[in-house]
Amino acid sequence: MARASKAAKAAATVKIKQIGSLIGCTDKQRACVRGLGLRRMQHVVERQDTPMVRGMIGKVPHLVAVVE
Repeated sequence: MARASKAAKAAATVKIKQIGSLIGCTDKQRACVRGLGLRRMQHVVERQDTPMVRGMIGKVPHLVAVVE
């Protein structure tokens, strides 16, 4: 049972990569990118695949990309 829950948690993640610069972006866009945990260009983080995270990605699609 524990293995099944670990596998489910691993499957429910999404890798996010920052592909755009924050220079010239609004404060709200900066906050979204920082909230995702991205610090610099080409930085990749792995987050849980939740509606909240997907919404943040949707707010800044020109700055981030989903890496599969």
